Amino acid sequence: MAILAGLTGTIGSGKTLAASFFQELGAHVIDADALARMLVSPGEPALGEIVQAFGGGVLQEDGSLDRKKMAAIVFSDLAKKQALEHILHPRIIAREMEIYDAIRRQDPCAVVVVDAAVLIESGNYRNMDKVIVVAADREAQIERARRRDGLTAEEVKARMAAQWSLDEKLKYADFVLENREDEAKLKRNVRTIYLQLRQEAARAASAQPGMR
Repeated sequence: MAILAGLTGTIGSGKTLAASFFQELGAHVIDADALARMLVSPGEPALGEIVQAFGGGVLQEDGSLDRKKMAAIVFSDLAKKQALEHILHPRIIAREMEIYDAIRRQDPCAVVVVDAAVLIESGNYRNMDKVIVVAADREAQIERARRRDGLTAEEVKARMAAQWSLDEKLKYADFVLENREDEAKLKRNVRTIYLQLRQEAARAASAQPGMR
């Protein structure tokens, strides 16, 4: 039976890199951020709700969402962050489950990984069979996020403060994916977890009537 695993971590933890390693090994990866971008594209109902809530100033000239401006707004105001999440999270979660259902119908032994920064905060962890938390050192996280997103260290810290801490996320973890050394070590750690998930999926499938 297919297994659904949530992959999460704080900003700059290396979660996206870990997701790419899971995909290389054969896992189906659902990228929550990519779904969010799709759901706020011009013409989508979610974008209309965002404009109603935040005003037309969050749009670019072509009518698309100005993600940088939106981030600046929500990461400086908790109430506005919650308002945006109220619009997006239910839609993202529903779409993830639709994709998962389609995958497991095609591949009953699939390992499906949901790559989501706010997997736990959104309550989406409850839909997962397993939760994987990527753990990294704080200074390395700040440097990675700064380089990747073109942010200052203070901007990265503000985003970190708006997320749950690593310690809070670890309380929900079935697996802790250590990313405190080099990429080769991270890849080995991903492989270890992936093989465990594959074994669990195979065992669950063999226990299903008609699957033996």
